[in-house]
Amino acid sequence: MMKKRIALGLLGATFCPSVVSGQAVDVHSHIVVPEYVETLKAHDAELEETFPVPHWDVNRHIAFMDSTGISTAVLTMPAPQPYFGDTEESAACIRRVNEAAAKAKAGHPGRFLFCASLPLPDVAAAIREAVYALDTLKADGIKLATNSRGQYLGDKALDPLMDLLNERGTVVIIHPHRPTPYQESTTSATPLPMYEYPAETTRAVVNMMANNVMVRYPRLKIVIPHCGSFLPLAVPRIKSILPAMVRQGYMQPIDLDGNLSRLYYDLAGNPTAEVIRSLLTITQPEHILYGSDYPYLSDRVLKANLQRLRQTLDADKELSRYSEQILWKNAERLFGMQTRNKTINNHRLKETK
Repeated sequence: MMKKRIALGLLGATFCPSVVSGQAVDVHSHIVVPEYVETLKAHDAELEETFPVPHWDVNRHIAFMDSTGISTAVLTMPAPQPYFGDTEESAACIRRVNEAAAKAKAGHPGRFLFCASLPLPDVAAAIREAVYALDTLKADGIKLATNSRGQYLGDKALDPLMDLLNERGTVVIIHPHRPTPYQESTTSATPLPMYEYPAETTRAVVNMMANNVMVRYPRLKIVIPHCGSFLPLAVPRIKSILPAMVRQGYMQPIDLDGNLSRLYYDLAGNPTAEVIRSLLTITQPEHILYGSDYPYLSDRVLKANLQRLRQTLDADKELSRYSEQILWKNAERLFGMQTRNKTINNHRLKETK
């Protein structure tokens, strides 16, 4: 009996099958594998996003999570999209990334989930990879770039892919990539993440709303990065201008509330209380999630950011009610982690008997 109790204690400490109070689930972190970097180097694209792609190591990532109080992280491929005109090359590179993410998840039960990348802009190849990733690799969702070499989210060419993802009720994590076309003369003063990434994300999501993507595909659960980017500012403006645009025949009607109701938001970017309250003007507390953006800033900075977020939530009378939801409960529900963790737990318990 004592041996079983010890085994159960070690199970919780080693495999972290469930989230405990005070911890967090990180829905915005990146995996960077050698094959991805080599593909970028081959096309002189290492600095395409105006800053270097960081080094990533699974053990170092776990060490960061342990030191910070993050129980589980969702891995996605970063920018840029490794497509340079050759679909076969792109598909092979992205397959390696997805398989590496699946390996990290399998090798560290309970610590990682992953959203698979797709070799867009080739829609047929993307559909093939989505089926493989979801069915064979057991991906927890799909990551989509705001644009893949000029093919923006909301483009009708993507409808067959959206049909597939909607049919499966997929979680879709969006991440900004360099805008296309890229106006270098107006963006050379600052790296893309400082301004253009929020603008690019807003551009892509507004294009999706203008084409009623979220309403047409209601089973999709779409995560918008970086505190909703500029959407809290853009939505009131759209609401005020849209009726006149529709009346004059310049736009089709948009179900703004229906589209917005399907969106989730991560808090990568070190938000203030004012930013979070602004986000709550377009969504509900149950749709806000923690995100770190690991490993694009140092461990020290990201650890301080999470500590500051906890303090911000706890210190605000309104927001403190939602602290646990934002830090981990919403992500646990979105990704079905309660059922998954129960399965892991039961499996490990059987092994100890």
